[in-house]
Amino acid sequence: MTTPARRLTRSRRSKVVAGVCGGLAERFGLSPNLVRLLFVLSCILPGPQFVVYLVLWIAIPKSAY
Repeated sequence: MTTPARRLTRSRRSKVVAGVCGGLAERFGLSPNLVRLLFVLSCILPGPQFVVYLVLWIAIPKSAY
């Protein structure tokens, strides 16, 4: 038997700004606060973190529940 595929959606329950970190946390079974902390820590490093967040905000659909 196969398990149903879990889609990546923006979270409505654990949402702070757009639900991107909450959706990633739900998809991979992590704590939303851990994903947010990792994102904030990654912003210390040079790179396009905010651009990636904005792209994910646009590309990932909202969850139905």
